[in-house]
Amino acid sequence: MRQKRSIILMSIALGLVLTALDNTIVSASVNKILDDIGGLDKVTWIYTTYALAGTSTMLIFGKLSDLFGRKTLYLIAIGLFLLGSALCGTAQTIEQLSIYRIIQGIGSGGIFPISFSLIYTLYTDPKDSAKLSGIFSAVFGLSSIVGPQIGVWISETLSWRWCFYISVPIGIASFVSLLLVLQESRTETKPKIDVPGAMLIVIATVCSMLALDMVGKKDVWISWKIIALYGVSVLAVMSFFFVERRAKEPILPLQLFKQRIVAGTSIVVFCQGAIMFAAMTYLPLYSIYVLGESRLNLLLTPFMLSMIIGSVLISFILTRFKIRTIMVVNMAIGVVVSCLLMKLSPDIPFWQFIGLVVLLGLGVLGPLNSISQNAVTYSVEERFIGISSSLVGFCRSMGGVMGASSMAVIVNSQMAASSKTAIERFKLNPNSDPSYQPPNIETVLRNKDHFEPDLVSYFTHAMDHAITQGFVLLLCLSVIGASAALTLGSIKIKKQSEEKSQADTSSQFDI
Repeated sequence: MRQKRSIILMSIALGLVLTALDNTIVSASVNKILDDIGGLDKVTWIYTTYALAGTSTMLIFGKLSDLFGRKTLYLIAIGLFLLGSALCGTAQTIEQLSIYRIIQGIGSGGIFPISFSLIYTLYTDPKDSAKLSGIFSAVFGLSSIVGPQIGVWISETLSWRWCFYISVPIGIASFVSLLLVLQESRTETKPKIDVPGAMLIVIATVCSMLALDMVGKKDVWISWKIIALYGVSVLAVMSFFFVERRAKEPILPLQLFKQRIVAGTSIVVFCQGAIMFAAMTYLPLYSIYVLGESRLNLLLTPFMLSMIIGSVLISFILTRFKIRTIMVVNMAIGVVVSCLLMKLSPDIPFWQFIGLVVLLGLGVLGPLNSISQNAVTYSVEERFIGISSSLVGFCRSMGGVMGASSMAVIVNSQMAASSKTAIERFKLNPNSDPSYQPPNIETVLRNKDHFEPDLVSYFTHAMDHAITQGFVLLLCLSVIGASAALTLGSIKIKKQSEEKSQADTSSQFDI
């Protein structure tokens, strides 16, 4: 039994490695992709289509895994991911690659949440599953760190196509081992799939994510396209709630939100995702343009490692404290870090900057990765484990898109105002030559030696002001997250007896 469990855990770990490596490897090989098949004007499609497909199908996979079995849906998800990976390696145009990335994204939408629901079903003792979820989060994080190095090496020594092909043998190993070893008990009933609910959640998610993505790129909240997308999203959400109240097996059972732990944790995780993506987007820009440190590995490696360590450490003490206490402390640290980030200046020593980044990962983002999954899973009935695990990932992804887009609007509006001031102060666009385009902040800070020191200094402080003003968003999100955490009640994850743990496990899986 122990040997079979080890094989199952290894299979799950391989699946997580696949999804973690995918985006980072692709990012590292994007230049080679463009050199081969072109499509610079559409390069964002590679990422957008993948993210949209994964997020919009996450809840569907979670619910279907509750209905038809985690093993079955996990194998389907792995199969779709492998198919998408193999097709991506054969793409001849950027449009083809983007379409194949949709197939990959759908598969990834099932792999991550079902992986954790498998852990919680196999190990019903919270102490054991908490440790395993923390370790698996570490595996996911480490894979994300090494992904760029692997991507660069593969694309330069072999071909960018092998950045996709490399997923195939790993995925096959995970697929075959889980297929042969895991024997899942089957139910005799044939549940009815909530097709209208599934379609509406996809429409609502895709439209809202596209609208937020456009907000981040255009730096405006209002345009006819954005309004139309938001309008369709709102209508889809309203229809979704109407359908779900009447569905026999709703994609997202609304009664879950009657539990304070589920509702509160969903808000906390949404805030966490927004903080994480906003920080990961603009901390590197602050390092490059304000502090003058372009070696981003000096920033991103400590950041990712601190998140991994925070996730692992919290998993070992999770059963000793109330969930509310841990989450409130996490978000309180977030408030402190946000205030300190708002006080950054070009004169700050780089080691202090890294210290704040590490504190953010170790004290806020990392622990919430682990505790949120466990908190929701152990507060719902066993038949809702799949959808609850998916809900956590869904809220984090949606928060991430909102955070990055909102931060972009704040920062870019501040920089636009600074650029207008610079044009007048430094006479960058004289009336005698109205066709002359004045240099923007990015151009000046990227080519400091070609511009006068006063202009460089002005734009450096302008960038500093814009990003630190944007960190107000992190402060607001931390306060909202802390407030939501206070509503969770005095719930504590308790260790179950070994007898009950074994009994519950045997009812689901024959191992």
